[in-house]
Amino acid sequence: MSSSILTAICAALGAVVFALTITLVLVLRRSNRRGEERVSTVVATLEQRMDELARELAGAVDRAEDEGRRSRVLGEIQGSINLDDVLSRTLEGACAVTSADAALIRLTSRGADDAPIVASVGVSADGAEAVTGPPDGTRPTIVQVSYSYAEPAEGLIHRGLAVPLISAAGAVGTLCVYTRDPERRFDADEGRRLAELAGGASTAIENARQFRDARQLADLDALTGLHNRRYFHETLSRECARAHRYNRRLGLIVFDLDDFKDVNDRIGHLSGDAALAEAAERMRSVVRSADIPCRVGGDEFAVVMPESGLEQAEQLFHRLQDIISGRPIGQAGRLRISAGVAELKPDDDSVSFFERADQALYRAKDAGKGRAFTADGHAA
Repeated sequence: MSSSILTAICAALGAVVFALTITLVLVLRRSNRRGEERVSTVVATLEQRMDELARELAGAVDRAEDEGRRSRVLGEIQGSINLDDVLSRTLEGACAVTSADAALIRLTSRGADDAPIVASVGVSADGAEAVTGPPDGTRPTIVQVSYSYAEPAEGLIHRGLAVPLISAAGAVGTLCVYTRDPERRFDADEGRRLAELAGGASTAIENARQFRDARQLADLDALTGLHNRRYFHETLSRECARAHRYNRRLGLIVFDLDDFKDVNDRIGHLSGDAALAEAAERMRSVVRSADIPCRVGGDEFAVVMPESGLEQAEQLFHRLQDIISGRPIGQAGRLRISAGVAELKPDDDSVSFFERADQALYRAKDAGKGRAFTADGHAA
Protein backbone atom coordinates (compact mmCIF):
# COMPACT_ATOMS: atom_id res chain seq x y z
CA MET A 1 0.00 0.00 0.00
CA SER A 2 1.47 3.40 -1.01
CA SER A 3 1.90 6.35 1.34
CA SER A 4 -0.60 8.43 -0.65
CA ILE A 5 -3.32 5.79 -0.16
CA LEU A 6 -2.59 5.55 3.56
CA THR A 7 -2.69 9.32 3.90
CA ALA A 8 -6.06 9.42 2.15
CA ILE A 9 -7.40 6.72 4.50
CA CYS A 10 -6.15 8.66 7.50
CA ALA A 11 -7.88 11.84 6.32
CA ALA A 12 -11.13 10.03 5.59
CA LEU A 13 -11.23 8.28 8.95
CA GLY A 14 -10.45 11.53 10.71
CA ALA A 15 -13.31 13.24 8.92
CA VAL A 16 -15.72 10.44 9.86
CA VAL A 17 -14.69 10.54 13.50
CA PHE A 18 -15.00 14.33 13.52
CA ALA A 19 -18.50 14.19 12.00
CA LEU A 20 -19.66 11.59 14.51
CA THR A 21 -18.28 13.66 17.34
CA ILE A 22 -20.14 16.81 16.22
CA THR A 23 -23.37 14.83 15.78
CA LEU A 24 -23.02 13.27 19.19
CA VAL A 25 -22.35 16.63 20.80
CA LEU A 26 -25.39 18.22 19.19
CA VAL A 27 -27.67 15.38 20.28
CA LEU A 28 -26.43 15.15 23.80
CA ARG A 29 -26.41 18.90 24.41
CA ARG A 30 -30.19 18.75 24.26
CA SER A 31 -30.30 16.49 27.30
CA ASN A 32 -29.56 17.16 30.96
CA ARG A 33 -26.29 17.93 32.77
CA ARG A 34 -25.54 14.25 33.14
CA GLY A 35 -25.64 14.07 29.37
CA GLU A 36 -23.06 16.86 29.16
CA GLU A 37 -20.74 14.87 31.39
CA ARG A 38 -21.17 11.91 29.11
CA VAL A 39 -20.37 14.15 26.14
CA SER A 40 -17.09 15.18 27.77
CA THR A 41 -16.19 11.56 28.42
CA VAL A 42 -17.06 10.47 24.88
CA VAL A 43 -15.16 13.39 23.36
CA ALA A 44 -12.08 12.59 25.44
CA THR A 45 -12.30 8.93 24.40
CA LEU A 46 -12.69 9.87 20.74
CA GLU A 47 -9.75 12.26 20.91
CA GLN A 48 -7.60 9.54 22.45
CA ARG A 49 -8.68 7.09 19.78
CA MET A 50 -8.00 9.62 17.03
CA ASP A 51 -4.48 10.16 18.38
CA GLU A 52 -3.89 6.39 18.44
CA LEU A 53 -5.28 6.07 14.92
CA ALA A 54 -3.04 8.88 13.67
CA ARG A 55 0.04 7.21 15.21
CA GLU A 56 -0.87 3.82 13.72
CA LEU A 57 -1.43 5.28 10.29
CA ALA A 58 1.76 7.36 10.48
CA GLY A 59 3.68 4.18 11.35
CA ALA A 60 2.01 2.37 8.46
CA VAL A 61 2.99 5.19 6.09
CA ASP A 62 6.63 5.05 7.27
CA ARG A 63 6.71 1.27 6.87
CA ALA A 64 5.19 1.53 3.39
CA GLU A 65 7.74 4.15 2.37
CA ASP A 66 10.62 2.01 3.72
CA GLU A 67 9.31 -1.04 1.88
CA GLY A 68 8.88 1.01 -1.28
CA ARG A 69 12.45 2.28 -1.10
CA ARG A 70 13.78 -1.21 -0.42
CA SER A 71 11.82 -2.71 -3.31
CA ARG A 72 12.97 0.06 -5.65
CA VAL A 73 16.64 -0.34 -4.66
CA LEU A 74 16.52 -4.14 -4.97
CA GLY A 75 14.74 -3.83 -8.31
CA GLU A 76 17.56 -1.65 -9.62
CA ILE A 77 20.22 -4.03 -8.24
CA GLN A 78 18.58 -7.11 -9.70
CA GLY A 79 17.87 -5.39 -13.02
CA SER A 80 21.43 -5.80 -14.32
CA ILE A 81 23.76 -8.72 -15.01
CA ASN A 82 26.86 -6.51 -15.28
CA LEU A 83 28.97 -6.96 -12.13
CA ASP A 84 30.18 -3.36 -11.99
CA ASP A 85 26.60 -2.07 -12.25
CA VAL A 86 25.32 -4.47 -9.58
CA LEU A 87 28.11 -3.54 -7.15
CA SER A 88 27.65 0.18 -7.80
CA ARG A 89 23.88 0.02 -7.22
CA THR A 90 24.35 -2.07 -4.07
CA LEU A 91 26.78 0.49 -2.66
CA GLU A 92 24.41 3.36 -3.45
CA GLY A 93 21.52 1.45 -1.89
CA ALA A 94 23.54 0.72 1.26
CA CYS A 95 24.30 4.42 1.73
CA ALA A 96 20.65 5.29 1.09
CA VAL A 97 19.10 2.90 3.63
CA THR A 98 21.58 3.81 6.40
CA SER A 99 22.37 7.47 5.56
CA ALA A 100 26.05 6.47 5.61
CA ASP A 101 28.93 8.56 4.25
CA ALA A 102 30.67 5.68 2.48
CA ALA A 103 30.22 2.02 1.61
CA LEU A 104 32.45 -0.87 0.57
CA ILE A 105 31.96 -4.37 -0.83
CA ARG A 106 34.65 -7.01 -0.65
CA LEU A 107 33.94 -10.23 -2.54
CA THR A 108 35.71 -13.39 -1.43
CA SER A 109 38.36 -14.92 -3.69
CA ARG A 110 37.57 -18.26 -5.29
CA GLY A 111 41.03 -19.70 -5.45
CA ALA A 112 44.73 -19.07 -4.98
CA ASP A 113 44.96 -17.22 -8.31
CA ASP A 114 41.73 -15.26 -7.87
CA ALA A 115 42.20 -11.92 -6.11
CA PRO A 116 39.34 -10.54 -4.00
CA ILE A 117 37.13 -7.98 -5.74
CA VAL A 118 36.75 -4.68 -3.88
CA ALA A 119 34.34 -1.88 -4.83
CA SER A 120 33.56 1.27 -2.89
CA VAL A 121 31.85 4.65 -2.86
CA GLY A 122 32.93 7.57 -0.68
CA VAL A 123 36.17 5.86 0.33
CA SER A 124 39.18 4.52 -1.58
CA ALA A 125 39.11 0.81 -2.42
CA ASP A 126 42.91 0.58 -2.69
CA GLY A 127 44.12 -1.77 0.00
CA ALA A 128 40.77 -1.61 1.77
CA GLU A 129 39.78 -4.39 4.14
CA ALA A 130 36.18 -5.18 5.03
CA VAL A 131 34.96 -5.23 8.63
CA THR A 132 35.24 -8.83 9.80
CA GLY A 133 33.68 -11.00 12.49
CA PRO A 134 35.10 -12.60 15.64
CA PRO A 135 38.49 -14.39 15.50
CA ASP A 136 36.89 -17.78 16.20
CA GLY A 137 35.44 -17.87 12.69
CA THR A 138 31.77 -17.57 13.64
CA ARG A 139 29.63 -15.60 11.22
CA PRO A 140 27.61 -12.86 12.95
CA THR A 141 24.54 -11.33 11.34
CA ILE A 142 25.71 -7.75 11.91
CA VAL A 143 29.08 -6.32 12.97
CA GLN A 144 29.54 -2.78 14.27
CA VAL A 145 32.96 -1.28 14.98
CA SER A 146 34.34 2.09 16.07
CA TYR A 147 37.70 3.66 15.21
CA SER A 148 39.85 5.88 17.43
CA TYR A 149 42.83 7.97 16.33
CA ALA A 150 45.84 9.34 18.19
CA GLU A 151 45.54 12.55 16.17
CA PRO A 152 41.92 13.06 15.09
CA ALA A 153 41.45 14.88 11.79
CA GLU A 154 38.52 15.94 9.68
CA GLY A 155 37.22 13.34 7.23
CA LEU A 156 38.32 10.24 9.13
CA ILE A 157 36.06 7.19 9.39
CA HIS A 158 34.70 6.84 12.94
CA ARG A 159 32.29 3.90 12.77
CA GLY A 160 31.51 1.01 10.51
CA LEU A 161 28.60 -1.36 10.11
CA ALA A 162 28.98 -4.64 8.22
CA VAL A 163 26.78 -7.53 7.14
CA PRO A 164 27.67 -10.72 5.26
CA LEU A 165 26.66 -11.30 1.65
CA ILE A 166 25.35 -14.86 1.44
CA SER A 167 23.68 -16.47 -1.57
CA ALA A 168 22.31 -19.97 -2.05
CA ALA A 169 25.81 -20.99 -3.21
CA GLY A 170 27.40 -19.82 0.06
CA ALA A 171 29.37 -16.80 1.27
CA VAL A 172 29.76 -14.14 -1.39
CA GLY A 173 31.53 -11.40 0.58
CA THR A 174 30.88 -8.52 2.96
CA LEU A 175 28.94 -5.27 2.65
CA CYS A 176 30.08 -2.39 4.90
CA VAL A 177 28.95 1.19 5.48
CA TYR A 178 30.85 3.93 7.30
CA THR A 179 30.28 7.31 8.95
CA ARG A 180 32.71 10.19 9.40
CA ASP A 181 30.57 11.81 12.08
CA PRO A 182 32.23 11.16 15.50
CA GLU A 183 28.83 11.49 17.22
CA ARG A 184 26.96 9.18 14.84
CA ARG A 185 26.04 5.63 15.86
CA PHE A 186 24.29 3.12 13.65
CA ASP A 187 21.13 1.84 15.34
CA ALA A 188 19.49 -1.58 15.25
CA ASP A 189 16.97 -0.50 12.61
CA GLU A 190 19.74 0.61 10.24
CA GLY A 191 21.47 -2.74 10.80
CA ARG A 192 18.24 -4.54 9.94
CA ARG A 193 17.74 -2.52 6.75
CA LEU A 194 21.34 -3.12 5.66
CA ALA A 195 20.98 -6.87 6.31
CA GLU A 196 17.75 -6.97 4.26
CA LEU A 197 19.49 -5.16 1.40
CA ALA A 198 22.43 -7.58 1.56
CA GLY A 199 20.06 -10.54 1.51
CA GLY A 200 18.40 -9.30 -1.67
CA ALA A 201 21.66 -8.23 -3.35
CA SER A 202 23.74 -11.36 -2.66
CA THR A 203 22.14 -13.51 -5.35
CA ALA A 204 22.33 -10.69 -7.90
CA ILE A 205 26.03 -10.21 -7.14
CA GLU A 206 26.76 -13.95 -7.41
CA ASN A 207 24.87 -14.22 -10.72
CA ALA A 208 26.67 -11.19 -12.15
CA ARG A 209 30.03 -12.59 -11.06
CA GLN A 210 29.33 -15.94 -12.70
CA PHE A 211 28.26 -14.16 -15.88
CA ARG A 212 31.46 -12.10 -15.86
CA ASP A 213 33.59 -15.23 -15.36
CA ALA A 214 31.80 -17.00 -18.22
CA ARG A 215 32.20 -13.96 -20.46
CA GLN A 216 35.91 -13.73 -19.66
CA LEU A 217 36.40 -17.37 -20.61
CA ALA A 218 34.56 -16.72 -23.87
CA ASP A 219 36.88 -13.75 -24.55
CA LEU A 220 40.09 -15.77 -24.14
CA ASP A 221 42.05 -17.69 -26.72
CA ALA A 222 42.27 -21.29 -25.49
CA LEU A 223 45.85 -21.85 -26.67
CA THR A 224 47.63 -18.69 -25.52
CA GLY A 225 45.37 -17.33 -22.78
CA LEU A 226 45.37 -13.94 -24.52
CA HIS A 227 42.19 -12.15 -25.53
CA ASN A 228 40.76 -13.53 -28.75
CA ARG A 229 39.97 -11.91 -32.11
CA ARG A 230 36.37 -11.03 -31.25
CA TYR A 231 37.39 -9.34 -28.01
CA PHE A 232 40.17 -7.48 -29.84
CA HIS A 233 37.80 -5.91 -32.37
CA GLU A 234 35.20 -5.05 -29.71
CA THR A 235 37.87 -3.45 -27.52
CA LEU A 236 39.51 -1.59 -30.39
CA SER A 237 36.13 -0.13 -31.38
CA ARG A 238 35.43 0.95 -27.80
CA GLU A 239 38.89 2.47 -27.29
CA CYS A 240 38.72 4.33 -30.61
CA ALA A 241 35.38 5.87 -29.61
CA ARG A 242 36.75 6.82 -26.19
CA ALA A 243 39.93 8.35 -27.64
CA HIS A 244 37.92 10.45 -30.12
CA ARG A 245 35.42 11.55 -27.47
CA TYR A 246 38.04 12.69 -24.94
CA ASN A 247 40.75 13.69 -27.42
CA ARG A 248 43.12 10.97 -26.19
CA ARG A 249 45.95 9.19 -27.96
CA LEU A 250 45.67 5.52 -28.91
CA GLY A 251 48.43 3.28 -30.21
CA LEU A 252 48.28 -0.10 -31.93
CA ILE A 253 50.88 -2.71 -32.81
CA VAL A 254 50.13 -5.74 -35.00
CA PHE A 255 52.86 -8.37 -35.36
CA ASP A 256 53.45 -11.99 -36.29
CA LEU A 257 56.21 -14.58 -36.00
CA ASP A 258 58.41 -14.64 -39.09
CA ASP A 259 58.30 -17.81 -41.20
CA PHE A 260 56.12 -19.62 -38.68
CA LYS A 261 54.58 -21.83 -41.39
CA ASP A 262 58.04 -23.28 -41.99
CA VAL A 263 58.39 -23.85 -38.24
CA ASN A 264 55.12 -25.82 -38.19
CA ASP A 265 56.24 -27.88 -41.17
CA ARG A 266 59.55 -28.63 -39.47
CA ILE A 267 58.48 -29.49 -35.91
CA GLY A 268 54.76 -30.30 -36.31
CA HIS A 269 51.66 -28.42 -35.21
CA LEU A 270 51.70 -29.63 -31.61
CA SER A 271 55.20 -28.31 -31.03
CA GLY A 272 54.26 -25.22 -33.03
CA ASP A 273 51.32 -24.62 -30.70
CA ALA A 274 53.68 -24.90 -27.73
CA ALA A 275 55.94 -22.29 -29.33
CA LEU A 276 52.96 -19.95 -29.84
CA ALA A 277 51.95 -20.35 -26.20
CA GLU A 278 55.52 -19.58 -25.05
CA ALA A 279 55.71 -16.53 -27.33
CA ALA A 280 52.42 -15.27 -25.87
CA GLU A 281 53.74 -15.74 -22.33
CA ARG A 282 56.84 -13.72 -23.16
CA MET A 283 54.65 -11.10 -24.77
CA ARG A 284 52.62 -10.74 -21.58
CA SER A 285 55.80 -10.12 -19.59
CA VAL A 286 56.69 -6.90 -21.45
CA VAL A 287 53.34 -5.18 -22.09
CA ARG A 288 52.11 -2.53 -19.66
CA SER A 289 49.22 -3.25 -17.33
CA ALA A 290 47.09 -0.76 -19.29
CA ASP A 291 47.81 -2.47 -22.64
CA ILE A 292 45.50 -5.11 -24.08
CA PRO A 293 47.35 -8.03 -25.75
CA CYS A 294 45.35 -10.25 -28.11
CA ARG A 295 45.77 -13.13 -30.54
CA VAL A 296 44.01 -12.11 -33.74
CA GLY A 297 44.60 -15.33 -35.68
CA GLY A 298 47.23 -18.01 -36.38
CA ASP A 299 50.59 -16.56 -35.40
CA GLU A 300 49.36 -12.95 -35.62
CA PHE A 301 49.05 -10.84 -32.47
CA ALA A 302 48.02 -7.28 -31.59
CA VAL A 303 48.33 -4.95 -28.64
CA VAL A 304 45.90 -2.08 -28.09
CA MET A 305 47.71 0.73 -26.27
CA PRO A 306 45.47 3.35 -24.58
CA GLU A 307 47.01 6.78 -23.90
CA SER A 308 49.90 5.95 -26.25
CA GLY A 309 51.23 6.98 -29.66
CA LEU A 310 53.76 5.83 -32.27
CA GLU A 311 56.74 6.33 -29.97
CA GLN A 312 55.35 4.00 -27.28
CA ALA A 313 54.26 1.45 -29.91
CA GLU A 314 57.78 1.41 -31.43
CA GLN A 315 59.29 0.97 -27.97
CA LEU A 316 56.98 -1.98 -27.34
CA PHE A 317 58.07 -3.52 -30.65
CA HIS A 318 61.71 -3.46 -29.55
CA ARG A 319 60.85 -5.01 -26.18
CA LEU A 320 58.86 -7.73 -27.92
CA GLN A 321 61.65 -8.42 -30.40
CA ASP A 322 64.21 -8.68 -27.60
CA ILE A 323 62.11 -10.98 -25.38
CA ILE A 324 61.02 -13.31 -28.18
CA SER A 325 64.27 -13.57 -30.12
CA GLY A 326 66.55 -13.30 -27.11
CA ARG A 327 66.58 -17.05 -26.47
CA PRO A 328 65.26 -20.17 -28.26
CA ILE A 329 61.59 -21.13 -27.92
CA GLY A 330 61.47 -24.89 -27.47
CA GLN A 331 61.94 -26.91 -30.65
CA ALA A 332 61.15 -23.83 -32.73
CA GLY A 333 64.52 -22.30 -31.87
CA ARG A 334 65.08 -18.58 -32.16
CA LEU A 335 62.17 -16.67 -33.67
CA ARG A 336 61.87 -13.09 -34.85
CA ILE A 337 58.85 -10.88 -35.35
CA SER A 338 57.69 -8.33 -37.91
CA ALA A 339 55.28 -5.59 -36.94
CA GLY A 340 53.16 -2.69 -38.06
CA VAL A 341 52.53 0.21 -35.67
CA ALA A 342 49.97 3.00 -35.90
CA GLU A 343 48.53 5.91 -33.95
CA LEU A 344 44.85 6.82 -34.13
CA LYS A 345 44.04 9.71 -36.50
CA PRO A 346 41.00 12.01 -36.29
CA ASP A 347 39.33 10.38 -39.32
CA ASP A 348 40.03 6.79 -38.19
CA ASP A 349 37.42 4.30 -37.09
CA SER A 350 38.41 0.94 -35.62
CA VAL A 351 38.40 -0.77 -39.03
CA SER A 352 40.59 1.78 -40.83
CA PHE A 353 42.88 1.99 -37.79
CA PHE A 354 43.47 -1.77 -37.78
CA GLU A 355 43.89 -1.89 -41.56
CA ARG A 356 46.60 0.79 -41.47
CA ALA A 357 48.58 -1.13 -38.85
CA ASP A 358 48.04 -4.45 -40.67
CA GLN A 359 49.22 -2.98 -43.99
CA ALA A 360 52.32 -1.64 -42.21
CA LEU A 361 53.01 -5.20 -41.03
CA TYR A 362 52.98 -6.44 -44.62
CA ARG A 363 55.37 -3.64 -45.64
CA ALA A 364 57.73 -4.86 -42.90
CA LYS A 365 57.47 -8.38 -44.33
CA ASP A 366 58.22 -7.16 -47.84
CA ALA A 367 61.21 -5.16 -46.56
CA GLY A 368 62.93 -8.29 -45.24
CA LYS A 369 61.15 -9.24 -41.99
CA GLY A 370 62.44 -8.89 -38.44
CA ARG A 371 61.48 -5.21 -38.35
CA ALA A 372 58.58 -2.80 -37.87
CA PHE A 373 57.04 -0.18 -40.12
CA THR A 374 54.72 2.64 -39.14
CA ALA A 375 51.37 3.13 -40.83
CA ASP A 376 52.86 6.24 -42.47
CA GLY A 377 55.40 4.09 -44.30
CA HIS A 378 58.50 4.69 -42.18
CA ALA A 379 60.74 2.03 -40.67
CA ALA A 380 60.49 1.98 -36.89
